[in-house]
Amino acid sequence: MKNIVVYCGSNLGQNKAYFDAAQTLGRQLAESGYRLVYGGGRIGLMGAVADACLAAGGEVIGVIPTFLKAKEMGHPGLTRMIETATMSERKAAMIELASGFIALPGGLGTYEELFEVLSAAQLKLHPHPVGILNVAGFFDPLLQMLQNTAEQGFMPKQNMDLLCTAATVPALLAAMAHWQPEDAVKWIKPDWVTQTTDIHLKEP
Repeated sequence: MKNIVVYCGSNLGQNKAYFDAAQTLGRQLAESGYRLVYGGGRIGLMGAVADACLAAGGEVIGVIPTFLKAKEMGHPGLTRMIETATMSERKAAMIELASGFIALPGGLGTYEELFEVLSAAQLKLHPHPVGILNVAGFFDPLLQMLQNTAEQGFMPKQNMDLLCTAATVPALLAAMAHWQPEDAVKWIKPDWVTQTTDIHLKEP
């Protein structure tokens, strides 16, 4: 069984579609034979995805720092709960367990975790697919920001292919199942740089 790490909010969000999507994801992970790995809480979207996976007969591993266990109300019914001393240890433990990553709507912590695994994928530090479940267009601004980052020459356009993006769970899981890593040039020479420009650049 492969482990899918899910990053998501400890809040529910203003749109009920986020909650519904979390439940659908948890259920379909279980039905597809995946083990859920997540942040260990029983509130917000975190609790919704875990409860749905468990209810469908799936296995769920929670990873939570001791200092957050009370705040995020550590889930008492998981298959396994891993406690860590720090947030950094939590993130490292989740990445170590992962065969793939999915981001649901969430806050700063969700963004931090998503960008950490995206950056690691760019550097070829892991070979796993990274997915965004773009419920009700929640991630549209983020995807536009990434597109702008590529257009402005701060990452290769091929890096957009590091992300699997879909609005529904079946489409996202299918895209992730077929995803293959591709090589991309890391350093990009801007159009304004010529051979005679007196500036040090990493050659592509």
